[in-house]
Amino acid sequence: MQNHVKNLTPSNIVAHLGHIFHHSGRQAYLGEPVTMAQHMLQGASLAEHQGHSNIVIAAALLHDIGHFTSDFGTFSMDDSHDRQHEVYGAKVLAPFFPESVTQCVRHHVSAKRYLCATRSEYFSKLSAASVHSLKLQGGPMTALEVSQFETNPYLQSIIKVRLVDDGGKVANLKTRSFSDFKQLLQNLVDEHCTNPL
Repeated sequence: MQNHVKNLTPSNIVAHLGHIFHHSGRQAYLGEPVTMAQHMLQGASLAEHQGHSNIVIAAALLHDIGHFTSDFGTFSMDDSHDRQHEVYGAKVLAPFFPESVTQCVRHHVSAKRYLCATRSEYFSKLSAASVHSLKLQGGPMTALEVSQFETNPYLQSIIKVRLVDDGGKVANLKTRSFSDFKQLLQNLVDEHCTNPL
């Protein structure tokens, strides 16, 4: 996907993301009983059902897009190092989406580490794949990391995205399609690219 990133514009970014969903999203998701596309669509649908903002819905839909836009490929249960998909996902989205979206994408992994450090019950709810990736991502945050993370102005939205991310792993769950979210995404792109501040 990296070869096509330089050709992206505000008018084709949503179609590009849709192409990823339709053609790459069929891959199994990190040892879970869903595909990558199903996982992200479940997260977005759950965010919508819970009445979250369009920012959170969009970030939930796109939070794992970096698995397909990085040079390192998708995560495997055999991995011995982190592929930093959150960094690559945020990098591709940053020219087109507001910071409130890209910060959620960029920090949804950090949010898992944060919640493991601050909510005693959170770790016990993680799937085996999430536990494995947590080890590769640095484990629960230290007290200093927690303190620093809590200064992020988008902290609450980041946590909301993380929680619906955790909920998007249900086999055979029917959700809305990517097409149903296209206008929401395009509206965010248009607003950001017209008035980036």
